[in-house]
Amino acid sequence: MTYLRHDILMEGSFVIVKFCMFIIDVSLKHTPVTLSVQRKSAEDTEAVYQQVLAAMQSGSSQVIELTCDRQPDKKIAVLSSEIAGVQTYEKSTTSNASGRPPGFFALAE
Repeated sequence: MTYLRHDILMEGSFVIVKFCMFIIDVSLKHTPVTLSVQRKSAEDTEAVYQQVLAAMQSGSSQVIELTCDRQPDKKIAVLSSEIAGVQTYEKSTTSNASGRPPGFFALAE
């Protein structure tokens, strides 16, 4: 399991350790709000992505509860029939004007 991937950078006589987190964004139908949770590992991120994607493809409404590794008290419950898309990405310092990195969505059929 890849847990808390990090990059070690050298700047002069300083060593900088940069920890990486993975983001799962869930977009809802008929609303501009994006719900986000974070995971520490790529494997956990992929598991949550597959869980949300399977719920979207099932065709039945079910409640999906998501938790956040960065903020353990943060919980999100969403009805799967209201999900428009899901996106995952690795958190980085580069982003576009909207503050979110560009990406692709898995859209509900």
